[in-house]
Amino acid sequence: MDAFRGIGAAGSASLTVVAPAIAEALIATAAGLAVAIPAVMAYNFYVNWIGRLTTELSHVSEDLQGLFAKRAA
Repeated sequence: MDAFRGIGAAGSASLTVVAPAIAEALIATAAGLAVAIPAVMAYNFYVNWIGRLTTELSHVSEDLQGLFAKRAA
């Protein structure tokens, strides 16, 4: 938005008018990626970990049901 305001104020789209705003946008994009990429990696790690934990607990539950069924019979 700053680049467009600069173009409107200067009346031309020269590099000297838009370069500061473009640089600011690139820095903001880099900062956003620096935060987003580790966040996605952490999310995927925890989703996979919870999936493995759920599967393991399901197996433990089945084993306990089998054990209780044998003891009750």
